[in-house]
Formats: sequence, C-alpha cells, structure tokens
Amino acid sequence: MSKTIVIFNQKGGVGKTTTAINLSYALAKLGQRVLCVDMDAQSNLSSGLLEDYSEASSSTYTLLTDDTKDIRSLIKPTKLDKLHVVDSSTDIAGLEIELAQKGDWKDILKRRLDEIKSDYDFIFIDSPPSLGILSIMSLAAANSVIIPIQAEYYALEGVSKLIKTIELVKENYNQALTIEGVLITMFDARNNLHTEVFSEVQNFFGAKLYTAVINRNIRLAEAPSYSMSIFEYDKASKGAENYMNLAEEFLQKQGR
Repeated sequence: MSKTIVIFNQKGGVGKTTTAINLSYALAKLGQRVLCVDMDAQSNLSSGLLEDYSEASSSTYTLLTDDTKDIRSLIKPTKLDKLHVVDSSTDIAGLEIELAQKGDWKDILKRRLDEIKSDYDFIFIDSPPSLGILSIMSLAAANSVIIPIQAEYYALEGVSKLIKTIELVKENYNQALTIEGVLITMFDARNNLHTEVFSEVQNFFGAKLYTAVINRNIRLAEAPSYSMSIFEYDKASKGAENYMNLAEEFLQKQGR
C-alpha cells in the first residue's frame, strides 16, 4: 500500500531537503518505488536529484494549476530507475497568492497525487520551510510527517510550535495525519549538548524518534552543489552510512 509522507519543519536549515533527497535515494536503492514532489520554491531537491534540471521546464506549478494536464507527463526520471521527481521552480513562490484568491486550494495536491499513488510505494513531499498555503497543502495531502530536528540548543523550543501546527492541520484539513518519525540531524556525539538534545527529544517523542541519526558531515553539505545524492558523491562517507541506516529503519517500521 502506497504512503505519502511530507518532510516538514517550519525552521529552515535543519536538513529537510537533504533528508528528502537522500532518504528517497536510499529507499530506491533498496528496491522501493519512490516519487519526490518538490513544493519548495528554492528547488534544491529538484537540482539535487535531476542531472539536467532546468527551471524553465519545472512541473509543480503546472501540477497545482492545470487539472487537465496528465500528472504522469510532469514526472521526471532520475539516474535511479525507481526514483522519480516532480520538480519545482521559483514560479511557485507567487502561487500562494493565486491559490488564496481561488479559495478552494487545500485538496489540490492530494487529488493530483491520488491519480498516481498506486504507481509508487512512497511519495515524499519536500515542503517549504515556512507555514503558508503550500506547506498546509502538503500536510493535507500526506498520510504522515517526518520531522527533521537539528541537534542544537533551540531545537526543542521550535518543536512545540511544530506540533501545534501539525495538530491545527489535523483538526482543520487532514484528520488522519500522523507523525511518521523524528530525525536528529547535524549530530556530533562528542558534543554534550547534542547528546542532551537527543535525550530530550527522545523523552518527548518516545518511539517516534529514529535511532538512526544524521551526523554533521562535510560531504553531505557538498553533494547538492554537484547535483548529487550523498550515495553518488561519496558512497563511503558517514553521511551515506547514516541515510542508509535511516532507510533500513524506516522500512522496518513499515513492516517491509
């Protein structure tokens, strides 16, 4: 059964898009059929997964504004057979105003993804790092949420706001929405603060916290500038090991 998962945090710079790229790539390497939908106007997921990415031919804007367009014609292949992308561009930055004027926007993404859900095991949505119409639409279209949290002092302050946001969306737009899992990113086990943050997040989320963590890793930071996942850029790196561990734990929790 297919599952749609949004990777979401209102705070930028926490490894949201890095996780979308590398978790998706790892799952495809493990034989899962995966679609990534880039809902972020920064388009970093699109440029990170597509070798010949071009803003001029991006698809998310068309997906959300033209019901007559076959969604399959908007899906682009990557270097992995089982991994596909609906790419984004800066065009969607102004889309929130268009959608707000329309009024009936909350189910648009869900309706479109339902058309091809059976083609994939997992659909991952990379949402914008803000709480606007595109983020709410992403949460409304998903079965569950993965929350990346950076190991830092202020991490837990943001968590309560994040949970409040998810609860509001659940109450008003998507009653079935659940938390899929919580991921600690940019982790350094030698740093006492990081281990304290991990313990506090574990106390808060319990079994929802993945035991896999994403360590602070320079190779992970470099990979997107070469339009590569960490598995292509440096498959022997700690970052590649971390994301493969996450993918395996993720599948285990799905019973696969």
